[in-house]
Amino acid sequence: MEWFWLARCGILDKRNLVPLASIRNTVPFAKWRDEGSGAVVDIDSGSGASVPRKRADARRNEETLLDAAAAAFVTSGVDVPVRDIAAQAGVGVGTIYRHFPTRADLIVAVYRHQVEACAEAGPTLLANSSTPHAALASWINLFVDFLVTKHGLAGALQSDKAAFETLHAYFLDRLVPVCAQLLDAAATAGEILPDMDAYELLRGVGNLCIGADNNPRYDARRMVELVIAGLRLH
Repeated sequence: MEWFWLARCGILDKRNLVPLASIRNTVPFAKWRDEGSGAVVDIDSGSGASVPRKRADARRNEETLLDAAAAAFVTSGVDVPVRDIAAQAGVGVGTIYRHFPTRADLIVAVYRHQVEACAEAGPTLLANSSTPHAALASWINLFVDFLVTKHGLAGALQSDKAAFETLHAYFLDRLVPVCAQLLDAAATAGEILPDMDAYELLRGVGNLCIGADNNPRYDARRMVELVIAGLRLH
């Protein structure tokens, strides 16, 4: 999702905090006008396995479906035919309809899935990187990926104010604290000044990403790298 949409529509506006349960998705999947059939593998299929095993398998399969949808959105936009997503995920079209009855359902699920992946990467990078600043730089790079690969999501959700507001809250609640943790670790290590605000940094990075997908002469990632490098004290 382009930062232009995130900023202009308030995804980083601290005032827009509403319960996640308020989401409303009313765009029918029929809007995709997809008539393909796809493969016949079913996320819900199974034999006599235990309920926990089925649930674990269902979660893994849903993640596979969401990863396939995210990849399809990047290459073809959110209007990609559902049969293409189904084929890439190795499931039947009916499986996607069953788990995500509306197009907005799938779009929001993909968005949340990617926000969660970005959030979970923070502690992992902090634990495995050579320095906290290196972890911060790697995580900000993932954040840039998140921002510049959301082609079409803004338009797809324009008519769903509740979905917008819920995503505003979810984005802030998950990513700002992770960024703050990385900044605090780098400050404690004496690598950066201790007064850097996570919200300000994410918003600044986002502003640098505006237009990155339609101007080949502008390298947003390079500009962001310069900002993160500039935070270092030595």
